[in-house]
Amino acid sequence: MTEDNIPSDVAQIFGQDVFNDTVMQRLLPKRVYKELRRTIDEGKDLDPMTAEVVAEAMKNWAIEKGATHYTHWFQPLTGITAEKHDAFISSVRQDGTTLLEFSGKELIKSEPDASSFPSGGIRSTFEARGYTAWDCTSPAFVRHDAAGGILCIPTAFCSYTGEALDMKTPLLRSIEALNKETLRLIRLFGNKTSKKVLPSVGAEQEYFLVDREKFLKRKDLIYTGHTLFGAMPPKGQELDDQYFGAIRERVASFMKDVNRELWRLGVSAKTQHNEVAPGQHELAPIFTDCNVSVDQNQLIMEVLKKVAERHGMTCLLHEKPFKGVNGSGKHNNWSIVTDDGINLLEPGETPHDNIQFLMILTSILKAVDTHADLLRESAANVGNDYRLGANEAPPAIVSVFVGEQLEDVLSQLISTGMATQSKQGEIMDTGVRTLPEFMKDATDRNRTSPFAFTGNKFEFRMVGSSASIAEPNIVLNSIVAEAFAETCDKLEKAEDFDIAVHDLIKSYATDHQRIVFNGNGYSKEWEEEARKRGLGNLPTMVDAISCLVRPETIRLFGKFNIFTEQELQSRSEIKYEDYAKETNIEARTMIDMASKSIIPACLAYAKELADTVISLKGAGLRSKAALEILEEVSSLTDTAKFALDQLIKSADESLAVPQGKERAIFSRDKVRTNMELLRLPIDRLEMIVDKDRWPMPSYGDLLFEV
Repeated sequence: MTEDNIPSDVAQIFGQDVFNDTVMQRLLPKRVYKELRRTIDEGKDLDPMTAEVVAEAMKNWAIEKGATHYTHWFQPLTGITAEKHDAFISSVRQDGTTLLEFSGKELIKSEPDASSFPSGGIRSTFEARGYTAWDCTSPAFVRHDAAGGILCIPTAFCSYTGEALDMKTPLLRSIEALNKETLRLIRLFGNKTSKKVLPSVGAEQEYFLVDREKFLKRKDLIYTGHTLFGAMPPKGQELDDQYFGAIRERVASFMKDVNRELWRLGVSAKTQHNEVAPGQHELAPIFTDCNVSVDQNQLIMEVLKKVAERHGMTCLLHEKPFKGVNGSGKHNNWSIVTDDGINLLEPGETPHDNIQFLMILTSILKAVDTHADLLRESAANVGNDYRLGANEAPPAIVSVFVGEQLEDVLSQLISTGMATQSKQGEIMDTGVRTLPEFMKDATDRNRTSPFAFTGNKFEFRMVGSSASIAEPNIVLNSIVAEAFAETCDKLEKAEDFDIAVHDLIKSYATDHQRIVFNGNGYSKEWEEEARKRGLGNLPTMVDAISCLVRPETIRLFGKFNIFTEQELQSRSEIKYEDYAKETNIEARTMIDMASKSIIPACLAYAKELADTVISLKGAGLRSKAALEILEEVSSLTDTAKFALDQLIKSADESLAVPQGKERAIFSRDKVRTNMELLRLPIDRLEMIVDKDRWPMPSYGDLLFEV
């Protein structure tokens, strides 16, 4: 097997570093394997003796793979993963040799310092104890890097007093809630065979690649992950010639290595291509169970960054690395699938006849309409504030695109109470006889919709490229579970089930039709129309956070034991603090760059111009161009210096504002306003000052020279 022989050895390398079902069947005694499967499939308590046998088999397998250490791999409220490595060495014998051990207790539980991770006040500094607990529903894997082989065990993370301090614990709770309520619903429609229902998720990952040497010459990229200054190059994405274009050799080599690493880790990376902006790319995996998909997306982000460095590049996952071109999202494709392979969001060829599908669809419309602000909040982060609303990113107003076919079905239900037909696709006429005929879909797609039905799934397009997909899926699972529960409560009491279903579908379609919008989400007309419909518009992260602690949210999550009120309060506090902290970092970075590099470079260039003017004058010559450029550079530099002083003042003042919501609001309204006022003259100066004098690589250098 050679490194270049990728197509023929994918099947051989796929999952080879994963402690998956095939490996467990091979290495575990039958009784132990069956016990573990019951825990995974049915939620049965894990027997300690079973854990001991699994731990021994896992250790031996990992050591064969080259692992020397193991770690409980978890997802604290930082948005990234965390890990502490322990060697398999347990003791040293008298003869100087060592004993390698890994117990069931070590597999099941570890103890990281809970006070050192964000807790929103749940843990004080002196209250250090926290626990990670093995999540056996997501397979362990061996990761190979400069540290050697590390056995990574996916785990949940909670405080000593039991509160969730991570993304996985509430995710697992939401999955169980959705499973319970969906089974209730499909049982009413006669499904007696499916035993389990899981949300199925596929997250498309967008990212930028820039040359590593150029990256290291920009403090804004180093400290914040995106550019805080930068003038557009002569060419951006205007010609639409980047999208799906031929992949450059250097990038193709990078993608090849990314695929190999991900395939070894059992991540089914399938699609890769150039995105719309220069330097932007996308990777998409095949759908899998929601919990596993969340873990795998974290792996995808880690592998992208790690492999990029090997190739002399840096992977930028920020939602808006460059002003003026497309930002990066992470389209979260979500559906509901039974353990026997039924996709409950599959409408069939005649959706007007598919009563179960219509009941599920309208229940989801009810869920999204009722909790639109919560869904918006689940995609809120500082980077997404730069991205939402343009360049193929959806607007901050949540609406649902259902397509012409389903919109027509819903219209029939609303107007007459019955749906008697469904629009069908037609034969595609290309006008070229040599091209094959094929049936086109019954409806188009809408790239401006935040929440779009795309055939047999919903695509939540708001999620940012750097974010964990755990939170949006927690919200989706929870709000749909609530809607299904309310639907079941009504149908289970009905005297005539068929009439009750019919009436409920019509009622939901009518009561929640305001959330359905198939038009252009970027238009000013839609903003006004959405306001008339009573739909919320939450343009910034700070606007959205407050919905986490509204009574409806507390009741929703409390009903299914997904979050306690204290856990929601803590997450709210963490998000407000994160917003203020990230704003402060960006502001301080701008201050540093402007003070130490940009303004001095502009002054030096102005001096050169002044010297030129004096020299020409001494020679009896006069240059109008030199005088005009000197005046413009001097004026813009003065403007930049004034804006810099204002930014310094507001950044300092922000630290005196009480932490939490108040500081976040001040950071948004004062500090970020002054950041933009500083950027404007500096971006203009970049277009005037001699490129050789400009102290950092330009957008053109970063976007086109990879």
